[in-house]
Amino acid sequence: MYKVATSGVCAREIIFNIEDGLVGHVEFVGGCPGNAIGLSNMIKGMPVTDVIERLKDVKCGNKSTSCPSQLALALEKCL
Repeated sequence: MYKVATSGVCAREIIFNIEDGLVGHVEFVGGCPGNAIGLSNMIKGMPVTDVIERLKDVKCGNKSTSCPSQLALALEKCL
């Protein structure tokens, strides 16, 4: 299980695990719970590299990052 502090987004932290190269449990601490839960459910079981590719450059409004992008960066660091 990994815990990563976020930067520039509403969620304060992301907790996740990787199982055999696949995304397992993902939990966003803070932020928009419905969106976070929906995203977590959608990416569970996906290859980590696919999640990184799809989410890395997602922006939230006029911010330079987003919760999905922060997750992609955290996953990338764990590879």
